[in-house]
Amino acid sequence: MNSKLHAVCDGAGRPLILLLSEGQMSDFKGAALMIDAIPDAKSLLGDKGYDADWFRQALKARGIEPCIPPKSNRKTEISFDKTLYKSRHKIENMFGKLKDWRRIHTRYDRCAHAFMSAIAIAATVIFWINQ
Repeated sequence: MNSKLHAVCDGAGRPLILLLSEGQMSDFKGAALMIDAIPDAKSLLGDKGYDADWFRQALKARGIEPCIPPKSNRKTEISFDKTLYKSRHKIENMFGKLKDWRRIHTRYDRCAHAFMSAIAIAATVIFWINQ
């Protein structure tokens, strides 16, 4: 009964898109579900879990520069902007603020829709506080 939360945030770390998936789903499969909803941007920061050639190509086709470090088992080395990648801490801070809510941190809700509702409420509060 675990789950994974995928999020797209703006430059200030405010959540724009949230997707709750099963815990066994890989990050780039979650990205496939969200790719059409990703807003226009100059770049997209992601962790190593989002390192997939098709995802990079889809972002570039939309005019978004991927800033995703390569996985350690990648055959061909891919470069990324390490200075830009340092600002990814804003996304991690957003997840930390979500987990400050005890209901989300401990996952009291058994139903996914109730859990996602609590996440949406917390994300809305985070969004308005960070303006």
